[in-house]
Amino acid sequence: MLDIRFIREHPDVVKEGIRKKGEVDMIDKVLELDASLRALIQKGEALKNRRNTVSEEIGKQKRDGKDAAAPIKEMEAVKNEIKSIDEELRRVEVTLNKLLLAVPNIPHPSVPVGTKPTDNKEISKWGEKPVIDFKARTHWELIDKLGIVDFDRGARITGAGFPVYKDRGAKLQRALINFFLDEAVARGYRELQPPLMVNATSATGTGQLPDKEDLMYTIPKDDLYLIPTAEVPVTNYHRDELLAEQDLPLKYCAYTPCFRREAGSYGKDVRGLNRLHQFDKVELVKFVHPGVSYNELESLRADAELLLQKLGLPYRVLLMCTGDMGFTQAKKYDLEVWAIGQERWLEVSSISNFEAFQARRINVRMRPRGSGKPEFVHTLNGSALALPRVVAALLENYQTPEGKVVIPKALHKYTGFEVIG
Repeated sequence: MLDIRFIREHPDVVKEGIRKKGEVDMIDKVLELDASLRALIQKGEALKNRRNTVSEEIGKQKRDGKDAAAPIKEMEAVKNEIKSIDEELRRVEVTLNKLLLAVPNIPHPSVPVGTKPTDNKEISKWGEKPVIDFKARTHWELIDKLGIVDFDRGARITGAGFPVYKDRGAKLQRALINFFLDEAVARGYRELQPPLMVNATSATGTGQLPDKEDLMYTIPKDDLYLIPTAEVPVTNYHRDELLAEQDLPLKYCAYTPCFRREAGSYGKDVRGLNRLHQFDKVELVKFVHPGVSYNELESLRADAELLLQKLGLPYRVLLMCTGDMGFTQAKKYDLEVWAIGQERWLEVSSISNFEAFQARRINVRMRPRGSGKPEFVHTLNGSALALPRVVAALLENYQTPEGKVVIPKALHKYTGFEVIG
């Protein structure tokens, strides 16, 4: 959520940011409601002051043995008007807050302006694309040959997009999860195991509601939502808390399954593990001092990149354009790995700075050292990493001519085997 004072003082900046994101501009309506709210508050305060004055007059006249009928009558009229204004005030407040929740975060000045993926800016690459002297198989062809993921039975159990990992495929999943968590803990992240369901307040706090409700699986009877990412429960971990400046940054990592009602495209983009409704991911979340949040964003990106380097997977870093960012983000990087079988880049991580946008929605503030006024922290998160496309890239890039798959050295102590096949 944006600060209403910032919107009031810089409406053109906010409107331009909304335009760059391609979102609906509702700022004029926000400002209209804000003006009405402030006018109602002012009128209500004036009436309450008048009520106090009349109350004193009634007391004085009664003490003096005078007839207080006239001021008593005025008092009733003032009380009724105050009640009417308070009701209108609550109605305007609810309407304004609902509208503010629908105003997107505005992009950081360093974000490239654009509306399509080709407007994203490639800022770096790491590693060399593998060179092989045989026809590369796709990961779904390798999966079929090796028998490590069962899509058919998963579809029978639940539906398309809910695979069953088995044998060394299941062990590889567990190995990657443990590897990602161990690396995060070694870099100072505290491990959490959060709930897999959240309430509407939590989903609203991180911006899934009202923006992404159609993408989440819901449990209507209990008014709960299956999490689309561990970002939601972990960011809400400190909801309504006042943090001490000296304790920042607070860094957390969490492994969870993620559930998304993806509106799928068709063809190779969604084949195999490319797009699933349930998948595993390790998430990194930070609560940081506002003055250093963009340094922390680069550090977070480096933490995610290190995992790909240790796995030996060639990747590129994209700075996402204004129209290819989410509702909540001020700046976002995507990490994409190369998959030789498909001959395409696969996104495996998004790393984002939300500035105070989420913190204002969940009311997480920082108490400065000394006697300064509390202010909202900045929140950041990043995938480190999402498993399905990492597995897809590992299978494709480490395949042998016989259709086996060599396991990267960094995973040997976790898998207990060096080859699948």
